[in-house]
Amino acid sequence: MSCTVAIASSPVFSPESLSLNPSSSSASPFSCSSSPPFRSRFQRAAIPLLANSDGFGAAASPSPSPPLPPLGSSGSRSVLKRKRPVRIDIPSAEALPFETEAADGRKEVAAESARYSVYCKKGRKRLEMEDRHKVSLDVNGDPKLAFFGIFDGHGGKRAAEFASEKLDEFIVEEMSTTAGAVSSRIEEIVRTGYSKTDAEFLKEQADGGACCVTALVRDGDLIVSNAGDCRAVLSRAGKAEALTYDHRPSREDERDRIESLGGYVDYRRGTWRLQGSLAISRGIGDSHLKQWVIPVPETKVIGIDAECEFLILASDGLWDKVSNQEAVDLARPMCVNADDNASALSACKKLVELSADRLSMDDISVMIVKLQHFV
Repeated sequence: MSCTVAIASSPVFSPESLSLNPSSSSASPFSCSSSPPFRSRFQRAAIPLLANSDGFGAAASPSPSPPLPPLGSSGSRSVLKRKRPVRIDIPSAEALPFETEAADGRKEVAAESARYSVYCKKGRKRLEMEDRHKVSLDVNGDPKLAFFGIFDGHGGKRAAEFASEKLDEFIVEEMSTTAGAVSSRIEEIVRTGYSKTDAEFLKEQADGGACCVTALVRDGDLIVSNAGDCRAVLSRAGKAEALTYDHRPSREDERDRIESLGGYVDYRRGTWRLQGSLAISRGIGDSHLKQWVIPVPETKVIGIDAECEFLILASDGLWDKVSNQEAVDLARPMCVNADDNASALSACKKLVELSADRLSMDDISVMIVKLQHFV
């Protein structure tokens, strides 16, 4: 004889939904019957052992239980049906809106000539390459006048694109309209070109900004300027010589300038930032921080002599991972007295690869200018 128990609070075993004794309408909740109306799904029937000749029993087939009455028949048990869960549509991987390459298709850019080489590579976590470069040779038909520049965009590529298209034009235009000796006023001319580029970009009301490093070669002089953290490094007989200094809020003079204008410098996400946001203090654009982010470059003028071998212009994607002297040491065998299989472009690529191998996630742009062609 088996025993069944009905629990009053259970929706399955309540007296309303389950009749334990069809012949009695007032059956006790605790009753015993020889033919139980149901069996729990987890209940396993006892299997008796039958004695055999060895003294031990062999499992005997259990006697079949009385069949359960069909659903809906009189005297049947009421069963609560489970509802099928709502179907969840999961989009396929191809439909997810993740961009795997640059919107304009730029993953890397390379260019080479006898006088310069450049190589740019998109950062590993960038949706698009924000770095740009510009080279103008034989400006106005003058073989001793050339312009080189690296532009590192942030908050989008628009500011870097604009600066790469306009900055050299504004500088050359200013040179042509300057009265008197240009050499004595070259720093002022470059500063005006940077400021005009910034003013014209702000008129477009576009977001983002750009750091710049430029080199103007004119009549045997090298005029190097920067605004931001792009850098120019000269190889002088194999020794690295920094010609620019990064404009970052961590610089004491930059911090003093920012605070004197009512701004502040704070340490956020591993670096010092202007207004807790931007990691550079000079550049083109950044209209929302224009009170403190100025486009005024620092300029250095040197004469190109026999010891001036080559110039490296690069974005911070390189300099954050590679030191000045290390860059010169790696590039020099491929730029000075190199064999036929070496080239300045190979040097640019090796520098980019070195920074990437050291886990740089930023866009990396490197340009090498062979200065002896302009002596």
